[in-house]
Amino acid sequence: MNDPNSIMNSDKAPEAVGLYPHARRVGGLLFLSGVGPRKKGSKEIPGVTQNEAGEVVSYDIEAQCHSVFENVRHILEDAGSSWSKLVDVTVFLTNMKDDFATYNKVYAQYFKDNQPCRTTVEVNALPTPIAIELKCVAEV
Repeated sequence: MNDPNSIMNSDKAPEAVGLYPHARRVGGLLFLSGVGPRKKGSKEIPGVTQNEAGEVVSYDIEAQCHSVFENVRHILEDAGSSWSKLVDVTVFLTNMKDDFATYNKVYAQYFKDNQPCRTTVEVNALPTPIAIELKCVAEV
């Protein structure tokens, strides 16, 4: 990323579900597009079981949290930043009532040393059958 206003895509993170980059650098900041827990190169979502119709039968929010944090880390590192340089995290959950406590516990494991600003909101749905998505800003 030589251009100070460049866009970037990670070879390790899942493909975007629309026309947008994984991240864009503007000056000394890196803005990440929404990142979910899907696995690179597949539609697999860790912890999600779907029926033949593609409807979610069950999901494990803890598995999704670990996966989404791993995807964010890949994007940050491929863009020349790091986990410790995160300054702001917006978290979207599809089920705040049932998932917040588990998500908060896993979040604390990953962010005990670096404590970026955080906002957590509940949304009705996300573009794929995921239960969590992160929107992040980091220093480069």
